[in-house]
Amino acid sequence: MFRNQYDNDVTVWSPQGRIHQIEYAMEAVKQGAATVGIKSNTHAILVALKRSSSELSAHQKKIISIDDHIGISIAGLTADARSLSRFMRTECLNNQYAYETPLPVSRLVTTVGSKLQVCTQRYGRRPFGVGLLVAGYDNLGPHIYQTCPSANYFDCKAMAIGARSQSARTYLEKHLDAFQNITDLEMLVAHGLRALRDTLPNEIDLNTKVINVHK
Repeated sequence: MFRNQYDNDVTVWSPQGRIHQIEYAMEAVKQGAATVGIKSNTHAILVALKRSSSELSAHQKKIISIDDHIGISIAGLTADARSLSRFMRTECLNNQYAYETPLPVSRLVTTVGSKLQVCTQRYGRRPFGVGLLVAGYDNLGPHIYQTCPSANYFDCKAMAIGARSQSARTYLEKHLDAFQNITDLEMLVAHGLRALRDTLPNEIDLNTKVINVHK
């Protein structure tokens, strides 16, 4: 990644049809701590690495509760994730106040996508430098959604984002058919941990000091 004449603002296209500011934001997601989301027919879980900036500091929170039925895990800029999580909580509260029913997960993700889209089209703003995995449960069952700084979002059976996440995605693809019929929550979490283990260097052990789990 390097500076060029087409990356001064998010509204500038390059001759190759690329928007470099969005690509830089996507790169921030790739450098964030890895996180994994898996769903079965009955459950959805999130597993994330706890990574601190130095030995002298505590880790930053990577899994955030949004509502009783929705949680998110993040990869990228934590400050941007806090801003988005406040927005998502407000949307859930407004829906609960107006309709006295929990906000469907798909509608919340669509609203977040619309908010992300604004930052990719207006001069003087930058894209959110964070990717989200949204886990939730509503009348349609469990859900795992992925959102990107480009404002794209995807309904996933399982997904991993963040640094070295390709190894985790390889594990998820290999065992994808087994996830759907798992009714034991602990077994689903175990698959998430095994996938997350593949994102760690060989010299680092997977233990409670480096992981967070949200069910």
